[in-house]
Amino acid sequence: MKKSKYVALLLTAATVMSSFSACGDEKTGANADGEVITLRILENDTAKKEGYLDELLNAFNEAYKDQGIVAVDANMDEYSNLAENGPYGYGPDVIYQANDKLMTYAEDKHILALNPEDYECAEYIPEQAWDAFKINIDGEVYTCGIPVNIQEPMLFYREDKMPENWETEWDDDGNGVADFFENWNDLYAYSKYLRDTDTSANRNGQYGFMASFNNLYLNGEFILSYGGYVFGKDENGTWNAQDVGFAQGDAAAGLMGLRQMAALMNEGCIDDTITTTRYEKIADGTFFCAVSTPDTYSLFIEKLALTYENEGLSADEALVKAQENLKMIELPSKMPADGDLTKDSSQMSDSDWVDTVVMGGVNGYGISSYTKHREACVEFVNFATSYEMIQNRHDMLGIAPAREDVAEASEDGISDIIYNSLAEGRIYLMPSIKAVDQIWTPMHTLMGDVAKDPFRKNSGETEKYLSQEDMQAALEAVSKEVYDAIFTLAN
Repeated sequence: MKKSKYVALLLTAATVMSSFSACGDEKTGANADGEVITLRILENDTAKKEGYLDELLNAFNEAYKDQGIVAVDANMDEYSNLAENGPYGYGPDVIYQANDKLMTYAEDKHILALNPEDYECAEYIPEQAWDAFKINIDGEVYTCGIPVNIQEPMLFYREDKMPENWETEWDDDGNGVADFFENWNDLYAYSKYLRDTDTSANRNGQYGFMASFNNLYLNGEFILSYGGYVFGKDENGTWNAQDVGFAQGDAAAGLMGLRQMAALMNEGCIDDTITTTRYEKIADGTFFCAVSTPDTYSLFIEKLALTYENEGLSADEALVKAQENLKMIELPSKMPADGDLTKDSSQMSDSDWVDTVVMGGVNGYGISSYTKHREACVEFVNFATSYEMIQNRHDMLGIAPAREDVAEASEDGISDIIYNSLAEGRIYLMPSIKAVDQIWTPMHTLMGDVAKDPFRKNSGETEKYLSQEDMQAALEAVSKEVYDAIFTLAN
């Protein structure tokens, strides 16, 4: 039954696209009965805030003004639940989301299966990006989303806040890249230096690396670099949710490293505080560097430009200076094999390091299975994933586009770097199955609790994670909690 439903959806999409292509360059009027078709588009909050969604809608509506198709903002929260809203007719027609969320919807038949070959962008998107939107139903593989951009946690910093002596004191190998951007031990060391030399009245004036540690996605390297994983795979390469891998390998050592880094931060690392303040704190120099995703680049630029304006520059001058000084790079590529960030990197050999593996994802468009206007939705997604619109999205938001032709034309080099990391296994894509919904709350809770540990003593509480054994036990408990949520409690 499941398979037949997906085949029907796939055939519907293929039939729709065949009718479009049969007309050559002439657009098929999806409003053959004379009615104006209104498509509700759900985009992410950053795209709305920075004006990209308005630009996309305006461009589409201008192009289709004589076809009776109008696209509008769905005017819903970006994390609105299609499964709850769709069946009652007030969900979006087209939804932009990360692969794990879209494929959760796909597993429950809330979005349509698509034929990638019917989309102009298909030939320019690498197979790894398509894989994030594939689902296996009774041995048949279906694609349920169109990739737009590839995500991974990135490091944001101000170049004009680099230490003046970094070339002599923080570049031991003389390769022109600061050591604290290459390995986590030097990032720890420089962060500690900033804390130790903070002369502000409340000692809250300068921090090094900053992140909200209650976020698995942004801090997955403390698990994934050490042999931990989300779910295993079976012999066919299909995700196996029965194999929950957070406690595997040396993941406990990795979390001990997270605890060490948290001790150099403030208590904002326990919850979402750093996530919400990172833009302004990078801008005003309080944070040396912070972790975020490429699609938030414009938010950092906005805050930094405002800082320069407040220092006396004109709006145009401030923007230019912000674009010159704000840097976005990958996280340091080496982590200590034993998880101990406090070791002197100059005393470590190659065997003392492991490659950093971060959690990533692919954001893209899906089409609601509840839409009454499938043909028009396909037209919209084709338009939204065109070269011009993906280029605009890149320019306005700083995304790493999934379209290789747009990535190659970009001068920032970030897209190529992310592509290489994905191909070389340094980005672990979120599993595209419904069961992934159950990992976030338990792991976020544990990671936030680990980050709280360095602050417990000062508040009269007992520290909980003093040894790797303590951490291992906690990871095993969380893995069981995830398993139970997926299988035992669900039944």
